Amino acid sequence: MGRDVNRRRLITGGAAGVAAAGLAAPAIAQGAPTLKWRMTSSFPKSLDTIFGASEVFAKTVSDMTDGKFQIQVFAPGEIVPGLQAMDAVNNGTVECCHTASYYYWGKDPTFAFGTTVPFGLNCRMMNAWMYEGGGIDLLNDFYKSYKIYGLPAGNTGAQMGGWYRKEIKPPEDYRGLKIRIGGFGGAVIARLGASPVQLPGGEIYGALEKGALDAVEWVGPYDDEKLGFQNVAKYYYYPGWWEGQAMLHFFINIDQWNSLPKPYQAIVRAASTHANTVMTARYDMQNAAALKRLVKGGAELRTFSVETIDACFAAANAVYDEISAKNANFKRVYEAMKDVRRENFLWFQIAEASSDTYLMMQSRKGAL
Repeated sequence: MGRDVNRRRLITGGAAGVAAAGLAAPAIAQGAPTLKWRMTSSFPKSLDTIFGASEVFAKTVSDMTDGKFQIQVFAPGEIVPGLQAMDAVNNGTVECCHTASYYYWGKDPTFAFGTTVPFGLNCRMMNAWMYEGGGIDLLNDFYKSYKIYGLPAGNTGAQMGGWYRKEIKPPEDYRGLKIRIGGFGGAVIARLGASPVQLPGGEIYGALEKGALDAVEWVGPYDDEKLGFQNVAKYYYYPGWWEGQAMLHFFINIDQWNSLPKPYQAIVRAASTHANTVMTARYDMQNAAALKRLVKGGAELRTFSVETIDACFAAANAVYDEISAKNANFKRVYEAMKDVRRENFLWFQIAEASSDTYLMMQSRKGAL
Protein backbone atom coordinates (compact mmCIF):
# COMPACT_ATOMS: atom_id res chain seq x y z
CA MET A 1 0.00 0.00 0.00
CA GLY A 2 2.88 2.36 0.74
CA ARG A 3 4.13 1.89 -2.78
CA ASP A 4 0.66 2.78 -4.17
CA VAL A 5 0.55 6.00 -2.13
CA ASN A 6 4.00 7.01 -3.32
CA ARG A 7 3.02 6.15 -6.89
CA ARG A 8 -0.11 8.34 -6.65
CA ARG A 9 1.95 11.20 -5.19
CA LEU A 10 4.52 10.90 -7.98
CA ILE A 11 1.84 10.90 -10.67
CA THR A 12 -0.01 13.82 -9.06
CA GLY A 13 3.18 15.81 -8.59
CA GLY A 14 4.33 15.08 -12.12
CA ALA A 15 1.00 16.12 -13.57
CA ALA A 16 1.08 19.34 -11.60
CA GLY A 17 4.61 20.04 -12.87
CA VAL A 18 3.54 19.43 -16.46
CA ALA A 19 0.52 21.67 -16.00
CA ALA A 20 2.70 24.41 -14.52
CA ALA A 21 5.14 24.12 -17.38
CA GLY A 22 2.27 24.22 -19.85
CA LEU A 23 0.97 27.42 -18.32
CA ALA A 24 4.40 29.05 -18.09
CA ALA A 25 5.39 28.63 -21.73
CA PRO A 26 2.44 30.54 -23.23
CA ALA A 27 2.83 33.28 -20.63
CA ILE A 28 6.46 33.79 -21.68
CA ALA A 29 5.56 33.61 -25.36
CA GLN A 30 2.80 36.18 -24.95
CA GLY A 31 5.25 38.60 -23.35
CA ALA A 32 7.78 38.40 -26.18
CA PRO A 33 6.99 40.68 -29.12
CA THR A 34 7.42 39.59 -32.72
CA LEU A 35 9.97 41.87 -34.38
CA LYS A 36 11.37 42.05 -37.89
CA TRP A 37 14.40 44.26 -38.37
CA ARG A 38 16.58 45.03 -41.33
CA MET A 39 20.37 45.15 -41.10
CA THR A 40 22.49 46.63 -43.86
CA SER A 41 26.10 45.50 -44.13
CA SER A 42 29.17 47.38 -45.33
CA PHE A 43 30.73 44.13 -46.58
CA PRO A 44 30.13 42.00 -49.69
CA LYS A 45 28.48 38.59 -49.34
CA SER A 46 31.51 36.95 -50.95
CA LEU A 47 33.44 37.49 -47.71
CA ASP A 48 32.05 34.73 -45.53
CA THR A 49 34.26 35.88 -42.67
CA ILE A 50 33.08 39.48 -42.37
CA PHE A 51 29.61 39.33 -43.91
CA GLY A 52 29.23 35.98 -42.20
CA ALA A 53 29.48 37.61 -38.77
CA SER A 54 26.23 39.48 -39.42
CA GLU A 55 24.57 36.20 -40.42
CA VAL A 56 25.84 34.50 -37.25
CA PHE A 57 24.41 37.37 -35.22
CA ALA A 58 21.00 37.30 -36.92
CA LYS A 59 20.68 33.51 -36.61
CA THR A 60 21.65 33.59 -32.93
CA VAL A 61 19.06 36.26 -32.14
CA SER A 62 16.42 34.22 -33.96
CA ASP A 63 17.39 30.98 -32.23
CA MET A 64 17.41 32.58 -28.78
CA THR A 65 13.93 34.07 -29.28
CA ASP A 66 12.40 30.99 -30.90
CA GLY A 67 12.08 32.94 -34.15
CA LYS A 68 10.19 35.86 -32.67
CA PHE A 69 13.00 38.38 -33.33
CA GLN A 70 14.05 38.20 -36.97
CA ILE A 71 16.86 40.31 -38.44
CA GLN A 72 17.27 40.22 -42.23
CA VAL A 73 20.77 41.07 -43.46
CA PHE A 74 21.28 43.03 -46.69
CA ALA A 75 24.46 43.37 -48.71
CA PRO A 76 25.87 46.78 -49.72
CA GLY A 77 23.77 48.41 -52.42
CA GLU A 78 20.61 46.44 -51.67
CA ILE A 79 19.37 49.25 -49.44
CA VAL A 80 22.23 51.76 -49.22
CA PRO A 81 25.90 51.76 -50.31
CA GLY A 82 28.35 50.13 -47.92
CA LEU A 83 29.85 53.35 -46.58
CA GLN A 84 26.40 54.78 -45.79
CA ALA A 85 25.39 51.98 -43.45
CA MET A 86 25.70 54.02 -40.26
CA ASP A 87 23.82 56.95 -41.82
CA ALA A 88 20.94 54.60 -42.66
CA VAL A 89 20.74 53.63 -38.98
CA ASN A 90 21.01 57.23 -37.85
CA ASN A 91 18.11 58.40 -40.04
CA GLY A 92 15.93 55.35 -39.38
CA THR A 93 16.07 53.81 -42.86
CA VAL A 94 17.07 50.53 -41.17
CA GLU A 95 17.08 49.46 -37.56
CA CYS A 96 20.71 48.34 -37.51
CA CYS A 97 23.86 47.81 -39.55
CA HIS A 98 27.11 45.86 -39.54
CA THR A 99 30.05 48.11 -40.31
CA ALA A 100 33.46 49.40 -39.31
CA SER A 101 33.27 52.39 -37.01
CA TYR A 102 36.35 53.97 -38.55
CA TYR A 103 34.60 54.33 -41.92
CA TYR A 104 32.94 57.39 -40.39
CA TRP A 105 36.03 58.99 -39.00
CA GLY A 106 35.51 61.92 -41.40
CA LYS A 107 32.47 62.89 -39.34
CA ASP A 108 34.56 62.78 -36.15
CA PRO A 109 37.98 61.13 -35.72
CA THR A 110 36.69 59.56 -32.49
CA PHE A 111 34.87 56.97 -34.61
CA ALA A 112 38.25 55.39 -35.39
CA PHE A 113 38.65 53.97 -31.89
CA GLY A 114 35.66 51.65 -32.36
CA THR A 115 37.63 49.77 -35.02
CA THR A 116 41.35 50.44 -34.77
CA VAL A 117 43.99 53.14 -34.83
CA PRO A 118 47.64 52.99 -35.95
CA PHE A 119 49.96 51.44 -33.37
CA GLY A 120 46.99 50.70 -31.13
CA LEU A 121 45.78 47.51 -29.45
CA ASN A 122 45.87 43.91 -30.56
CA CYS A 123 42.73 41.78 -30.74
CA ARG A 124 42.79 40.46 -27.18
CA MET A 125 43.58 43.88 -25.76
CA MET A 126 40.66 45.37 -27.68
CA ASN A 127 38.30 42.76 -26.25
CA ALA A 128 39.68 43.42 -22.78
CA TRP A 129 39.08 47.15 -23.18
CA MET A 130 35.56 46.71 -24.57
CA TYR A 131 34.25 44.05 -22.20
CA GLU A 132 36.17 44.68 -18.98
CA GLY A 133 37.72 48.13 -19.33
CA GLY A 134 34.61 50.22 -19.93
CA GLY A 135 35.22 50.62 -23.65
CA ILE A 136 31.67 49.77 -24.76
CA ASP A 137 30.15 52.39 -22.43
CA LEU A 138 32.80 54.96 -23.32
CA LEU A 139 32.16 54.60 -27.04
CA ASN A 140 28.40 54.59 -26.62
CA ASP A 141 28.64 57.84 -24.72
CA PHE A 142 30.10 59.20 -27.96
CA TYR A 143 27.85 57.27 -30.37
CA LYS A 144 24.64 58.51 -28.77
CA SER A 145 25.08 61.93 -30.36
CA TYR A 146 24.70 60.11 -33.70
CA LYS A 147 21.57 58.31 -32.49
CA ILE A 148 23.22 54.90 -32.48
CA TYR A 149 24.04 52.22 -29.93
CA GLY A 150 27.10 50.11 -30.71
CA LEU A 151 28.22 46.60 -29.80
CA PRO A 152 31.38 44.68 -30.85
CA ALA A 153 30.63 42.51 -33.87
CA GLY A 154 33.74 40.65 -34.95
CA ASN A 155 37.47 41.18 -35.26
CA THR A 156 39.92 40.41 -38.06
CA GLY A 157 42.93 40.14 -35.77
CA ALA A 158 46.21 41.65 -36.96
CA GLN A 159 46.11 42.60 -40.62
CA MET A 160 48.60 42.59 -43.46
CA GLY A 161 50.11 45.78 -44.87
CA GLY A 162 48.54 45.36 -48.28
CA TRP A 163 49.33 44.82 -51.96
CA TYR A 164 51.72 47.10 -53.85
CA ARG A 165 52.66 47.38 -57.50
CA LYS A 166 56.15 48.49 -56.51
CA GLU A 167 58.36 47.92 -53.49
CA ILE A 168 58.28 50.27 -50.52
CA LYS A 169 61.74 50.66 -49.01
CA PRO A 170 62.53 54.08 -47.45
CA PRO A 171 59.62 56.23 -46.19
CA GLU A 172 60.04 58.46 -49.26
CA ASP A 173 58.58 55.68 -51.42
CA TYR A 174 55.15 56.60 -50.07
CA ARG A 175 55.29 59.95 -51.88
CA GLY A 176 52.59 60.18 -54.51
CA LEU A 177 51.36 56.65 -53.81
CA LYS A 178 47.61 56.24 -54.36
CA ILE A 179 46.54 53.67 -51.80
CA ARG A 180 43.18 52.39 -50.64
CA ILE A 181 43.33 52.53 -46.86
CA GLY A 182 40.56 52.83 -44.29
CA GLY A 183 40.19 55.15 -41.33
CA PHE A 184 43.01 56.74 -39.40
CA GLY A 185 45.83 55.05 -41.30
CA GLY A 186 45.19 57.26 -44.29
CA ALA A 187 45.79 60.42 -42.29
CA VAL A 188 49.13 59.03 -41.12
CA ILE A 189 50.53 57.97 -44.48
CA ALA A 190 49.34 61.26 -45.96
CA ARG A 191 52.00 62.82 -43.72
CA LEU A 192 54.52 60.77 -45.68
CA GLY A 193 53.18 62.08 -48.99
CA ALA A 194 50.77 59.29 -49.96
CA SER A 195 47.27 59.88 -51.34
CA PRO A 196 44.84 57.77 -49.28
CA VAL A 197 41.55 56.65 -50.82
CA GLN A 198 38.67 55.07 -48.90
CA LEU A 199 36.65 52.52 -50.90
CA PRO A 200 34.31 49.71 -49.80
CA GLY A 201 35.49 46.16 -50.34
CA GLY A 202 33.48 45.49 -53.47
CA GLU A 203 35.03 48.40 -55.39
CA ILE A 204 38.72 47.93 -54.59
CA TYR A 205 39.75 45.32 -57.17
CA GLY A 206 38.44 47.30 -60.12
CA ALA A 207 40.24 50.46 -59.02
CA LEU A 208 43.53 48.59 -58.61
CA GLU A 209 43.14 46.75 -61.91
CA LYS A 210 42.45 49.98 -63.83
CA GLY A 211 45.43 51.77 -62.29
CA ALA A 212 43.34 54.22 -60.27
CA LEU A 213 45.23 52.83 -57.26
CA ASP A 214 48.89 51.92 -56.80
CA ALA A 215 48.28 49.83 -53.69
CA VAL A 216 45.48 48.49 -51.52
CA GLU A 217 45.12 47.23 -48.00
CA TRP A 218 42.13 45.18 -47.02
CA VAL A 219 42.42 42.56 -44.30
CA GLY A 220 44.63 39.51 -44.70
CA PRO A 221 45.33 36.40 -46.77
CA TYR A 222 41.93 34.70 -46.67
CA ASP A 223 39.88 37.74 -47.71
CA ASP A 224 42.57 39.17 -49.99
CA GLU A 225 42.74 35.92 -51.93
CA LYS A 226 38.97 35.94 -52.41
CA LEU A 227 39.11 39.50 -53.74
CA GLY A 228 41.90 38.57 -56.14
CA PHE A 229 44.42 41.30 -55.34
CA GLN A 230 47.29 38.91 -56.07
CA ASN A 231 46.29 39.04 -59.74
CA VAL A 232 46.95 42.77 -60.11
CA ALA A 233 49.70 43.56 -57.55
CA LYS A 234 52.86 41.60 -56.82
CA TYR A 235 54.24 42.67 -53.45
CA TYR A 236 52.44 41.66 -50.26
CA TYR A 237 53.61 43.70 -47.27
CA TYR A 238 53.43 43.24 -43.53
CA PRO A 239 52.82 44.18 -40.79
CA GLY A 240 49.69 46.27 -41.06
CA TRP A 241 50.89 48.72 -38.41
CA TRP A 242 47.71 50.76 -38.76
CA GLU A 243 45.56 47.71 -37.93
CA GLY A 244 47.00 45.52 -35.21
CA GLN A 245 43.38 44.39 -35.00
CA ALA A 246 40.13 45.66 -36.48
CA MET A 247 36.92 45.39 -34.51
CA LEU A 248 33.60 45.71 -36.32
CA HIS A 249 30.37 46.96 -34.80
CA PHE A 250 26.65 46.43 -34.90
CA PHE A 251 25.14 49.90 -34.85
CA ILE A 252 21.53 49.99 -33.70
CA ASN A 253 19.23 53.00 -33.95
CA ILE A 254 19.16 54.24 -30.39
CA ASP A 255 15.35 54.64 -30.29
CA GLN A 256 14.96 51.07 -31.53
CA TRP A 257 17.48 49.87 -28.94
CA ASN A 258 15.73 51.67 -26.11
CA SER A 259 12.37 50.23 -27.19
CA LEU A 260 13.60 46.62 -26.96
CA PRO A 261 12.42 44.63 -23.93
CA LYS A 262 15.26 43.99 -21.50
CA PRO A 263 15.40 40.26 -22.33
CA TYR A 264 15.81 41.14 -26.02
CA GLN A 265 18.56 43.59 -25.20
CA ALA A 266 20.35 40.84 -23.29
CA ILE A 267 19.94 38.48 -26.24
CA VAL A 268 21.33 41.06 -28.67
CA ARG A 269 24.37 41.59 -26.43
CA ALA A 270 24.96 37.84 -26.17
CA ALA A 271 24.52 37.33 -29.92
CA SER A 272 26.96 40.13 -30.72
CA THR A 273 29.55 38.61 -28.38
CA HIS A 274 29.09 35.26 -30.10
CA ALA A 275 29.53 36.82 -33.55
CA ASN A 276 32.60 38.67 -32.29
CA THR A 277 34.19 35.38 -31.21
CA VAL A 278 33.23 33.39 -34.31
CA MET A 279 34.60 35.93 -36.77
CA THR A 280 38.07 35.98 -35.20
CA ALA A 281 38.11 32.18 -35.00
CA ARG A 282 37.30 31.91 -38.70
CA TYR A 283 40.18 34.18 -39.65
CA ASP A 284 42.61 32.35 -37.40
CA MET A 285 41.64 29.03 -38.99
CA GLN A 286 41.79 30.26 -42.60
CA ASN A 287 44.62 32.78 -42.92
CA ALA A 288 47.61 30.43 -42.68
CA ALA A 289 46.49 28.16 -45.51
CA ALA A 290 45.50 31.15 -47.65
CA LEU A 291 48.93 32.74 -47.18
CA LYS A 292 50.62 29.54 -48.35
CA ARG A 293 48.45 29.48 -51.47
CA LEU A 294 49.19 33.12 -52.26
CA VAL A 295 52.94 32.66 -51.95
CA LYS A 296 52.80 29.47 -54.02
CA GLY A 297 50.88 31.45 -56.64
CA GLY A 298 53.61 34.08 -56.94
CA ALA A 299 52.92 36.71 -54.27
CA GLU A 300 56.16 38.13 -52.89
CA LEU A 301 56.17 38.77 -49.15
CA ARG A 302 57.90 41.94 -48.00
CA THR A 303 58.33 43.60 -44.60
CA PHE A 304 58.21 47.34 -44.14
CA SER A 305 61.61 48.64 -43.11
CA VAL A 306 62.14 49.72 -39.50
CA GLU A 307 62.93 53.19 -40.88
CA THR A 308 59.54 53.34 -42.58
CA ILE A 309 57.62 52.09 -39.55
CA ASP A 310 59.48 54.54 -37.29
CA ALA A 311 58.48 57.39 -39.60
CA CYS A 312 54.86 56.22 -39.51
CA PHE A 313 54.92 55.91 -35.71
CA ALA A 314 56.17 59.49 -35.38
CA ALA A 315 53.55 60.72 -37.86
CA ALA A 316 50.78 58.87 -36.00
CA ASN A 317 51.73 60.42 -32.66
CA ALA A 318 51.78 63.88 -34.25
CA VAL A 319 48.26 63.34 -35.64
CA TYR A 320 47.02 62.08 -32.25
CA ASP A 321 48.37 65.16 -30.49
CA GLU A 322 46.92 67.58 -33.03
CA ILE A 323 43.44 66.08 -32.91
CA SER A 324 43.48 65.75 -29.12
CA ALA A 325 44.22 69.46 -28.81
CA LYS A 326 40.95 70.39 -30.51
CA ASN A 327 38.58 67.45 -29.98
CA ALA A 328 37.60 66.61 -26.40
CA ASN A 329 35.78 63.40 -27.34
CA PHE A 330 38.82 62.13 -29.19
CA LYS A 331 41.18 63.00 -26.37
CA ARG A 332 39.06 61.25 -23.75
CA VAL A 333 38.86 57.99 -25.70
CA TYR A 334 42.50 58.20 -26.83
CA GLU A 335 43.74 58.56 -23.25
CA ALA A 336 41.67 55.55 -22.19
CA MET A 337 43.05 53.48 -25.07
CA LYS A 338 46.62 54.50 -24.23
CA ASP A 339 46.19 53.31 -20.65
CA VAL A 340 45.06 49.89 -21.88
CA ARG A 341 47.88 49.75 -24.44
CA ARG A 342 50.60 50.67 -21.95
CA GLU A 343 49.54 48.19 -19.29
CA ASN A 344 48.79 45.30 -21.63
CA PHE A 345 51.95 45.49 -23.70
CA LEU A 346 53.89 45.48 -20.43
CA TRP A 347 52.15 42.25 -19.48
CA PHE A 348 52.06 40.61 -22.93
CA GLN A 349 55.81 40.90 -23.44
CA ILE A 350 56.46 39.01 -20.20
CA ALA A 351 54.36 35.92 -20.82
CA GLU A 352 52.55 35.92 -24.15
CA ALA A 353 55.29 37.23 -26.43
CA SER A 354 57.99 35.12 -24.78
CA SER A 355 56.05 31.91 -25.24
CA ASP A 356 54.96 32.78 -28.77
CA THR A 357 58.45 33.81 -29.85
CA TYR A 358 59.96 30.53 -28.71
CA LEU A 359 57.35 28.48 -30.53
CA MET A 360 57.77 30.60 -33.65
CA MET A 361 61.48 29.79 -33.56
CA GLN A 362 60.57 26.12 -33.44
CA SER A 363 58.18 26.63 -36.33
CA ARG A 364 61.00 28.06 -38.45
CA LYS A 365 63.05 24.96 -37.67
CA GLY A 366 60.19 22.75 -38.76
CA ALA A 367 59.94 21.29 -35.27
CA LEU A 368 56.23 21.88 -34.74
